[in-house]
Amino acid sequence: MANYVLVHGAWGGNYTYGDVPARLEALGHNVINCTLRGLGSRQDELHRGITLTDHIDDVCEQIAEAGFDRFILAGHSYGGMVITGVSSRLGKRIDAVCYIDAFWPDDDQSLWDITGDFEHNWYIDSQRHNPGYVIPIGFQGEFTVLPGKRGYQPLLTLVEAIPLSGDEQAIPRKAYIFATGYQPTPFPRFAEKARSAGWEYHETATDHFVMENDPDLTVEVLAGLA
Repeated sequence: MANYVLVHGAWGGNYTYGDVPARLEALGHNVINCTLRGLGSRQDELHRGITLTDHIDDVCEQIAEAGFDRFILAGHSYGGMVITGVSSRLGKRIDAVCYIDAFWPDDDQSLWDITGDFEHNWYIDSQRHNPGYVIPIGFQGEFTVLPGKRGYQPLLTLVEAIPLSGDEQAIPRKAYIFATGYQPTPFPRFAEKARSAGWEYHETATDHFVMENDPDLTVEVLAGLA
C-alpha cells in the first residue's frame, strides 16, 4: 500500500483526475487529490495575489493534514510547477514522482521562463481588461466561469520562479507521461528531457487530459511506482 498525492493543472480543478483516485484506492492505496486555492472547487478563494508558492503551500499543507510520511507525487500540466516546488521541500520523503504531460522547470525558473511567445502573449493579452486574471489558454469566444470547474488563473502563478533546494534530487524514481495527441503542445521538450535523464517514460495518443482520456495508462504508471 502506498500514499499518493495528485496535483491538477491550471484553470481547472482536481476533477480532471477522473476516476484515477478511486481506482488507486480500489488497489488499496491512500490518495490525496489536492485542491489549489482559487481554482476548481476553491474558486471562492480566488484573488489576484495568489502565487505559485501559495499552491505549493496548499499541497504541503494537505500532505501534513493527511499524515503522510512517505508518498508518491504526481502533477498534470501546470501541476508540474507545483510538484517541482513540493519536491524541493519534501524530496527526501518522496518515493517517486510522475509528471503527466506537465511542465518541468529547472532551478529558479517560472512557467514564463519555460514557455514561448504564444503563451506569453496569451498570459498578457487575455488579462488586459481584467488585470491579474488569465483565461484558459486557447479559449475562443466570450469566457464564462464554470462554477467549481473552469475559471481564471492568477497571473502571478505563471510568472513566479522557484529556487530549488536540491532535495528533489533525492527522489529515487521519476516518470513522465507524454500525450502525443495534443497539438500544438509545449511539452515535447520536457518529455525529451525526462528521456535523456533516464526517467521511466510513457506515451499515450490521447489529448492533454491524460487522466480522463487514458485512465488505464495513468493508473498503470502510477501503481507501478508503488
